[in-house]
Amino acid sequence: MRDYHWLHEYCLNRFGSAAALEAQLPQPKSADELRAITDDRYLSLISLRIFRAGLKHSLVDAKWPAFEEAFFGFDPHKVVLMGDEHLERLMHDQRLIRHQAKLGSVPRNARFVLDVAQEKGSFGALIADWPVSDIVGLWRYLARHGNQLGGLSAPRLLRMVGKDTFIPTDDVVAALKAQGIVDKVPSSQKDLAAVQGAFNRWQADSGRPLCQLSVMLAHTVNH
Repeated sequence: MRDYHWLHEYCLNRFGSAAALEAQLPQPKSADELRAITDDRYLSLISLRIFRAGLKHSLVDAKWPAFEEAFFGFDPHKVVLMGDEHLERLMHDQRLIRHQAKLGSVPRNARFVLDVAQEKGSFGALIADWPVSDIVGLWRYLARHGNQLGGLSAPRLLRMVGKDTFIPTDDVVAALKAQGIVDKVPSSQKDLAAVQGAFNRWQADSGRPLCQLSVMLAHTVNH
């Protein structure tokens, strides 16, 4: 595995200057900012991530105000009470994306948000306090306890809310293969631990957040 210096030099050469490189890189939210996001906004973002999966994001985003109305502003205390008959009525609401499993995920994830809030004080506390040195552990937690948050949905959700994370996109996985860190898409705990370890080393060397290292790594793949 090459060190961070190589990654930085490669990206500097690709973008031509430090300023051009920095303009490409995301900034994660602070722990205080993540903790300040309310439970209804987390439920909205969880639901938005699920509905975006496999669909054009702009299509889903254009419909989201109607979803906010249909799901009571994503207040988890209200959404958790939505039964099958209510969801069936939503299946006939032409303003929405009428996907039964995705619509059904919203009250299930409302229950998840409420359970976490009861234990931690808020859903934001869980997200804010989870150490980024084990971000794959948070992916597993969200996938195990949430609904329809497997695969890339958990890391993409975390990027949406502003939690520092890398995302194993096709380009990132290709770069990790080139570095000899994995030989396939990481899905086993062993492979995910190897990827986490590599990102932790690059972070220790650079002081950069995982999200920036992830984007930089993706840019090392030639198309």
